[in-house]
Amino acid sequence: MHHRPPPGPVLFSVLRALGGLGIGGILPSVIAMLTDYAPKNRANTMVAIAMCFFSVGGILAACVSLLLLPAFGWQSVYRVAALPLPFLPFMAKYFLDSPAALLEKGRLDDLRSALARVNGQAELPAAVAFTAPREKEPGSPVGALFKNRRALGTLMTWIAFFMCLLMVNGLTTWLPKLMVEAGYALGSSLTFMIVLNVGAIVGTLVLGRLADTWGVKRVLIPMFVIAAVSLTLLGFGSNMAVLLLLVAVTGACTMGAQNISYAFVSQYYPSFMRSTAIGLASGVGRMGAIVGPTFGGVLLTLSLPVRMNFLFFAIPGVIAALAFLFVPFSRGKGQAAGSTGAAAEDTAAPAS
Repeated sequence: MHHRPPPGPVLFSVLRALGGLGIGGILPSVIAMLTDYAPKNRANTMVAIAMCFFSVGGILAACVSLLLLPAFGWQSVYRVAALPLPFLPFMAKYFLDSPAALLEKGRLDDLRSALARVNGQAELPAAVAFTAPREKEPGSPVGALFKNRRALGTLMTWIAFFMCLLMVNGLTTWLPKLMVEAGYALGSSLTFMIVLNVGAIVGTLVLGRLADTWGVKRVLIPMFVIAAVSLTLLGFGSNMAVLLLLVAVTGACTMGAQNISYAFVSQYYPSFMRSTAIGLASGVGRMGAIVGPTFGGVLLTLSLPVRMNFLFFAIPGVIAALAFLFVPFSRGKGQAAGSTGAAAEDTAAPAS
């Protein structure tokens, strides 16, 4: 009896890349949908909640790996990853096309149904008509990112995403090692990682609420500055309680601010290009995520003083804050950065 040989690294890499394409496309689409249909005063909070579950899924994946890898091998983890597939038919009915897309395609019945599901108390008589205040611009959504005075905002946002994910991924990869280098036991270093992620979840929820009240940009800039200060202070060491507090603040102000950055991008662009804008910003950010661990490895090979390592990780936070500072509020066609489009009010407004 011949046993089929296991797939080689090339096939594994191809399938992994295909999986990454799917996973990478899910988040921008979900955030764009939330922004389209969320009430104007709750959009950031709703995006924050969604981003928290993204982090919770990552924590669960790590827990599943710890439980299954020793007994069943690495293949078992990928089999568990397939469990959501049977639920897709039940989930699909809750996924809605944007109001602008429905209106453009003439699917008015679907638009009425979607708006009624989002707000069951809204009355939409059969005779009511819909108008789209913002017309779709000619050309591709990618090209539109650089038109109508959006170019500076797009470039600055990409820089901010790159720097933030460089900082986040470099820190999550090397924090245990950095804390060991600082003289703390490995067990304590792993505790720092848990506190970092808990701080990220709490920070995302708090920042989402603050962003709804004060505006996304006004929250993001100081958060990146606080992240840089917290990281710098980590290098100077202190008692355990202070260190844990600094790690929690760092998680809230790096990973939390990154999560809220998605809300910023989703609100900065019109509906027809929203998913494209989020996807490209996320893609540029992923480049920073690749550079981050390498950046940390290079720092450790230089054998610098511990506080210098943390200082170098803080610098991208300052650059991200400066980048968001230079994102202009006015982008042409009367759209103001930080304004959220609710479904019935922004993209498909009823016309009498």
